[in-house]
Amino acid sequence: MKLYSLGLLIVIILFDQSRADLFSFKPSSNRNDFDDKCFCKLREEVDDCECKIESIDKLNNYQVHPRINTIVQKDYFRFIKLNLNKICQFWTDDARCSLKDCHVKSCNQDDLPASFRNIINQQDENAQAENCEQSNPLGHINSSLSDESIKAFEDMKKYDDAQDNFCEPDDETHAQAEYLDLVLNPERFTGYKAPHAHKIWNSIYRENCFENTDRIAYGPEKNTCLEKRFFYRLVSGLHTSINVHLSARFLHKGLLDQADVWGPNPEEFKKRFDPETTNGLGPQWLKNLYFIYLVELRALAKVAPYLEKETFYAGRSQVEDEEAKFAVLDLLKTIKNFQYHFNETRLFRGNPIEAKTLKEEFQTKFRNITRIMDCVGCDKCRLWGKVQTLALGTSLKILFSGKISSDNANSKNSFQLTRTEIVALFNGFARLSNSIAEIENFRELLSRSTTETKTILKNQSKIDL
Repeated sequence: MKLYSLGLLIVIILFDQSRADLFSFKPSSNRNDFDDKCFCKLREEVDDCECKIESIDKLNNYQVHPRINTIVQKDYFRFIKLNLNKICQFWTDDARCSLKDCHVKSCNQDDLPASFRNIINQQDENAQAENCEQSNPLGHINSSLSDESIKAFEDMKKYDDAQDNFCEPDDETHAQAEYLDLVLNPERFTGYKAPHAHKIWNSIYRENCFENTDRIAYGPEKNTCLEKRFFYRLVSGLHTSINVHLSARFLHKGLLDQADVWGPNPEEFKKRFDPETTNGLGPQWLKNLYFIYLVELRALAKVAPYLEKETFYAGRSQVEDEEAKFAVLDLLKTIKNFQYHFNETRLFRGNPIEAKTLKEEFQTKFRNITRIMDCVGCDKCRLWGKVQTLALGTSLKILFSGKISSDNANSKNSFQLTRTEIVALFNGFARLSNSIAEIENFRELLSRSTTETKTILKNQSKIDL
């Protein structure tokens, strides 16, 4: 009996040790060594911007991050209608992820706020009314058009829409489009690491960035025009943000009967950004995150007069709707008070014909990137890829749409945003904000001793429910 108890005790000790190893990593013998290597560029100014990264850290971590995280929990912002079943237009070897953490939880109609249920019901009624009109020709006005006329109108509409839009839009009325709860489907590491995943980013960089970029971390001294540097840094910054999320919400598998937990993985972060594992580019990739943050921050500042007229009505609770409105106004006030915004007027200047051609090429390449998101094999990765590329595309639409005023919200002939664009804009910016906050967390973790880090990681990790 004593031997059995002793053996059980040894097993428990070994189990606890192996459990602790889930959160272990090997910090440098010199605590400042990794900070000097990986975070060295985060002491500088953002490239092509007159803004120190330190200023962004202070703004984001103390003012923006807590505010935007509160906003995206509200009903208006947590539900988005997307079609995750669109066919990939670029290749046919659709390798879908079968892991449970890749799957997206759809919303039942009863789970939605009243305003969204009303939209669904209205769409059903419109479809029924259309069927009635088709089945009852008596008294029906002949409004038929020739196929050529219909095609011409469709082409005109597509042309008009394409002038400002940078994204391939989802058809929200499509039968496969559905409301998804972004809070119930958080972005985190899913285990989706197939060659297919690398194919997505390779296609984005090699085929849809401008020539000769090939993932080069452009600096302001490089002999490349500002617009092409701008495009690359946006893509690189988005990629960096996603990699930070995956490192911060990493799945630590439980052993025996212990639950899986989600939490930071410093080793994963090092693998993705250490100069030694990234051909020296990791620090610049981190810096590009601050570039895309400034771009989307500027978009929110510019579109503030328009958003200040929105009601953000969801309909489940009047109190929550009022809280959402107040929270948005508070965030916009904070953003407008920032002194070092990105200056979009520097882009697409010079020869008007050349500038117009470059902008059109810019739009075409970015639309291709939004289409590539339909090729992602992991449903949850596809969801957040679509949300974040739509957020960036909406930001570009805002920045290059001329002057925006509070009158736009009430005019059908001026700048407009759909609810889906607004929801994506806030959630995409929240992801960037969260990434910058997580970088500070990783700096802290990677500067501490092994024992201190294990304690912090255990406290930060969450049981997978």
